[in-house]
Amino acid sequence: MKVVIVGGGIVGLATAYKLRQARPGCDVTVLEKELGLAQHQTGRNSGVIHSGLYYPPGSAKALNCRKGRALLLEFCQEHGVSYELCGKVVVATDLHERAGLQALHQRGLANGVDCRLISSEELQELEPHAAGVEALHVPEAGIVDFRGMAAALARECRADVRTGVRVLRVVEDGGEMVVETDHGEIRADRLVNCGGLHCDRICRLSGGKPPLKIVPFKGEYFRLKPAAEYLCKTLIYPVPDPRFPFLGVHLTRMIDGGVEAGPNAVLALGREAYGKTDLNLADLFETLGYPGFLRLACRHWKMGLGEVRRSVSKRAFVKALNRLVPELRSDQLVPAPAGIRAQALRPDGSLEDDFQILEVGGGVHVLNAPSPAATASLAIGQVIGSYVSG
Repeated sequence: MKVVIVGGGIVGLATAYKLRQARPGCDVTVLEKELGLAQHQTGRNSGVIHSGLYYPPGSAKALNCRKGRALLLEFCQEHGVSYELCGKVVVATDLHERAGLQALHQRGLANGVDCRLISSEELQELEPHAAGVEALHVPEAGIVDFRGMAAALARECRADVRTGVRVLRVVEDGGEMVVETDHGEIRADRLVNCGGLHCDRICRLSGGKPPLKIVPFKGEYFRLKPAAEYLCKTLIYPVPDPRFPFLGVHLTRMIDGGVEAGPNAVLALGREAYGKTDLNLADLFETLGYPGFLRLACRHWKMGLGEVRRSVSKRAFVKALNRLVPELRSDQLVPAPAGIRAQALRPDGSLEDDFQILEVGGGVHVLNAPSPAATASLAIGQVIGSYVSG
């Protein structure tokens, strides 16, 4: 069997690795339009090993996160990828947030997560500079070098990994998938679309009609100056708003020893518009013309304005962080590279909250795989393998 995987991020590479494990004779080609691997969501996220705390029990996110976390740790140990199980705390900053924290605790327990509620005094022992009336301690959360993991997957998957190759069209011909690229034509038995920020477009290029559209949300970060890194020892998160898939502005110790603060989530002005002034008019018009986005904007404009305010005002950004760490000052933060989340949105304006995989003819399309997809990547690769082999 010959399989072409579109997308050289961690999900595409994990799929290649798992396919070759399950079927050593399978001929796998990975196509990546960038000159390097893991250039977008994989290489621009916060590097957190998620525990499965936030996701509805029984959901694809919950099941694959738990399984994927175990597979990730095994892979990192075997192949020398840097990681650390530093733990995290989710902090209720006032009494009104305690109910949400307790509900999160119950969800974590239902998903098999090692977590427990702790008092403000216990919080001070773990994070001396954090402030809260109560917290949820998750010792099995951690941090990892996802770029390093992607590189290891590329080495170990024994696939033909090609960078700088852009897919132009996919057609079926006599039971084969014909993948037309800017470097020629490739024929395969199956196509796997792990295109991330462009997955819905790749689905349409192959004749599919995806029931949702990718809307890019930019995650804006700051980094603590080295002299201020003592303010965060592990990972410090707020109690999330259950209406949204974003976890709120938080502090994250990185595998390289630094500490990031963020992300602030705003609409990106293009699917790859990472800079403050970057703009892709075609992408932006596509988003603004999508009925689902207009319905989302009308429904949640107040929250959207708050995110925009934090985007343009460093003072507002720091104020949000001060709820978690009151000592943190604006002059202790410097800008850090932004990331963009490929968030699937349905026509009714609802955010797709779970992983979504669609099979169309000879193609398998991963249409929604935001966080915790990096943690869950090897488990997702196994799921895709069952589609391809079925």
